[in-house]
Amino acid sequence: MNSFFERRYVVMGIFIVVMLMLIGRLFYIQIIDDKYLAFAQNNVIRRFVKFPERGVILDRHNKILVQNEHVYDILVIPKQVHDLDTLQFCKLLQLDKKEFDQRWEKAKTYSYFRPSIFEKQVSAKLYNSFQEHLFEFPGFFVQQRSVRTYPDSCAAQFLGYISEVNDKIIEKSNGYYNPGDYIGFSGVEKAYESVLRGQRGVENLLVDSRNIPKGKYMNGQYDTAAVAGERLISSLDIRIQKLGEKLMQNKVGSIVAIEPSTGEILAFVSSPTYDPNELVGRERGNNISAMYKNPYSPLLIRPIQAYYPPGSSFKPLSALIALQEGIITPQTTFFCAGGYQAGGHWVGCTHHHGVTNLSYGIEGSCNTYFCNVFNKLINQNGANKTTATYLSWKNEVNKFGFGVKLDVDLPNERKGLVPAPARYDRIYGKNHWRANTIISLAIGQGELLATPLQMANIECTIANRGFYYRPHLIKGIGDNDVIKPEFKEKINVGIDSIYYEPVINGMQAVVDRGTAAASRIPGIVMCGKTGTAQNPHGENHSVFVAFAPRDHPKIAIAVVVENAGQGASWAAPIASFIVEKYLKDTLSRRPSGINPKKYMEASLMPPLPGAIQKPNNKLLPKDSLKKNQIDSNKKSIKRDSGKKPLPKIHLAALTIKRKENE
Repeated sequence: MNSFFERRYVVMGIFIVVMLMLIGRLFYIQIIDDKYLAFAQNNVIRRFVKFPERGVILDRHNKILVQNEHVYDILVIPKQVHDLDTLQFCKLLQLDKKEFDQRWEKAKTYSYFRPSIFEKQVSAKLYNSFQEHLFEFPGFFVQQRSVRTYPDSCAAQFLGYISEVNDKIIEKSNGYYNPGDYIGFSGVEKAYESVLRGQRGVENLLVDSRNIPKGKYMNGQYDTAAVAGERLISSLDIRIQKLGEKLMQNKVGSIVAIEPSTGEILAFVSSPTYDPNELVGRERGNNISAMYKNPYSPLLIRPIQAYYPPGSSFKPLSALIALQEGIITPQTTFFCAGGYQAGGHWVGCTHHHGVTNLSYGIEGSCNTYFCNVFNKLINQNGANKTTATYLSWKNEVNKFGFGVKLDVDLPNERKGLVPAPARYDRIYGKNHWRANTIISLAIGQGELLATPLQMANIECTIANRGFYYRPHLIKGIGDNDVIKPEFKEKINVGIDSIYYEPVINGMQAVVDRGTAAASRIPGIVMCGKTGTAQNPHGENHSVFVAFAPRDHPKIAIAVVVENAGQGASWAAPIASFIVEKYLKDTLSRRPSGINPKKYMEASLMPPLPGAIQKPNNKLLPKDSLKKNQIDSNKKSIKRDSGKKPLPKIHLAALTIKRKENE
C-alpha cells in the first residue's frame, strides 16, 4: 500500500515537472525570444519602411542641382526561401553565382528570420523584368527607395555624396539609422543631413503564402507616412560654376567666388573634379575606389582643404595692417634697387622699381617695399620685443580669417596656418629671431598657408572696406527660405575704412596697367592682385585674387592653378572670364588677345608624386621653416644642412604635417 502511494507521488512529481517545463518554454517563446513572433508575423504581415525623398538642392536661380530617382532594394528572409531557382534568379538580377553566394551568406549571418537587403539600388528597368517573376521566389520581396541624380553633373565637391551607414554611425545615431540606410557623407549632403533626410514612414501589409500583398494590416491603423526632406536653395550660380569647371579641366587647383554684400558663395570649383552620378548606383563601389587611388585626389575639397602660400596676393592685407598701426602712410616711400637685404640673405624683386609708394608697390608687386614695411612693423617696439609685436601682427592677420576657420557650412574645413611665436622659438631658440629672420611672411611666403576660400574672403573684406559676412553655400532652407542667423552677422576686421582707398587704388592699377593688365575686362573696373606661390615640388602655383566692380562690388574671387607659374599667366585670365560671365553674362576675347577657349583646352596637370620637377626659385626668399639660404651673388638656393628640416608639404596631395594649432 505504501509503495502505491509512493509511486503516485513520483508520477505526480514527473507530471508537475513536465508541466513547468512546458510553461517555461511557452513563456520563453512568447515573452523572451522574439524570433518565433517575427517568423509568425513575417508569414502574414510585411512591414515596409517608407523611405522619404531627400530634399532637392537648387542653385540661386532655382535650377536643379540634385534631385531624386526611384530605385528598388531586393530584401530576403532566409527562413522563407525554398525551392529557389538560383540560375533564373541570378539571370534576372544580372548576378553571377559568386555574388549570389556572398549575399546569401551575409543575409543568413544577419538573421534567419528577419528581412535584410540582398541586392541594393536595382534600377527601374531591371526591376520591371524582375517583379514579373517575384512570386517564383518565396522569401524575397521588394522595397522602393530613392537615390540622388545630378542633371548637370557639376559641383561634385560642393554637393557631396550619400553612402550606406557603417556600424559606427549606427551606434552614434541612438537607433535612428539601421543597416542599409543612407546618410550624407560629404559636402552639403553631410552638413545638412538632418534637414535633407526627412522622416521615415512605415506601411504594414498583409501578404499571402506567395508573398503577394493582400491589403493593409488593420486598415493602416499602425501605418505612418513618410515626410520628405526640406528643399535647399544654394548660393551657387550654375552658369559660372560650369564655366569654372571647364576652365579648370586638366588642371589642378581651385576657384572660389563670393558675393561680398552677403557672403554667399557663387562658385566653388575644385579640380580635378568628377561626375557625382558616378557615386550612385551599383558601380559606386568601383568608382569611389578608383577615386581614392587617383594621385590627383578628386575627392579632396580644395577650396577649404588645400593649403597654398598666398604669395603676393597677401600684400594688400599686409599694407592695411601697417596703415592702421601708423607704420606707413599712402605717401611713405622706399627705394627698390631690385631686392631687399634681409640680414645675410637677399630677397629678390621682379624689377628695379626705384622710389616706390604704397599704390605703386601694390601695382608692381614690389617685394622690396613690403619687406621694408614688415621689418618696420615688427621692429616698431624695438628688437627685444619682437615676439610680442609679432603676436600682435598675427592676431591682426587672424581677424581677416587667415589661420582660423571661417566656419563655412561644409564639414572638414581646414584653418590654414599663421605660425605662433612658439614655432620660431623652437626653430631658432627663444628670442633668437627677428623680423628679417621671418621676412618671407612679408610677401605671403614662408610658413604662411591659406585655403582658396580664405583668399577670396579677404577680397570680400577689402571690397566692403573693412568687414565680411561668413561665407556660406546655402542661402535658404525649406519653403520659407530660412537663413541661419550666423550668416547675417557682419564681422569687422578692425581696420578703419579710410585706409582701404589707397590699397584699392593700387589693386585697380594692377589690372589697368600692372601685372594683370592682359586680363582687363572692357567696361568693368576690376581690382586685383597677382601672386606666384612658391612650390618646392615643381613649378610655382599661379594665384590671382580680385573683386569687381570697384564701386558697389558684386563678386570677389580667388583662383589657384597649381604648377602653372606666374599669377598673371593663368589664374588672372581665368578669374577675368568668371567675373565677366557673372556681371555681363558674356564671354569675350580680351584686348590683349586672350580668349577663353585656349584656357579651357590647355592641360597643366602637374607631374605625379615622385616625378618631381626642379623648382624655379629665382625669387624665393629665405624660408625660415625649410632653412633655405639664398646666395646674394648667384641668387641660387642651397639647403642648409646645419639644422634638421621639418616635414615637407605636398600641396597637391595635401600631405600636410604641420601642427594646425600653432
